[in-house]
Amino acid sequence: MSTASQKELMPDSIGFVECLEKFGDDLTVVNAARVSFDKISTELTEGDKKLINYLAKHDHVSPFFHPQVRFRIKMPIFVAREWYRHTIGFARNEVSRRYVDSPPQCWIPQPDEIRERDPKAKQGSKATPVEESEEVHRIIAQQTCQALKTYNELLASGVAPEVARGILPQ
Repeated sequence: MSTASQKELMPDSIGFVECLEKFGDDLTVVNAARVSFDKISTELTEGDKKLINYLAKHDHVSPFFHPQVRFRIKMPIFVAREWYRHTIGFARNEVSRRYVDSPPQCWIPQPDEIRERDPKAKQGSKATPVEESEEVHRIIAQQTCQALKTYNELLASGVAPEVARGILPQ
């Protein structure tokens, strides 16, 4: 496995994606495809590149599962739930408030990120912020800060972290 450790910070300055290591390459895909013929390539040829294109074009996906990448990703829970819901063949572990006492970080959208609901779309929003976005931002920030304060008070009162974490915002 090769180490890649590249970290990309998200615009909110809280979340990030970091590539920890990778295993495999185009040659890995080629050799996975050729295993049924008991063939192995030691260097990538033009024929191998054509094979990769053929596999992709004809939906022969299993050879593409052989290369792997390991990431460290930090994101709000609501983003993680959507991402995991749309991911197949993905193994994950996450930091648990049950074991970690570091201060929780919560995403609070900036006023221009608090978009209007689109009445024409069952899911989704318009590109424009709600009319009172500054006030809505204040309400969200106030609620989040209160939840964090309550969480810390519960911990200070001896409440188990796995119970106290239930009041944290997504």
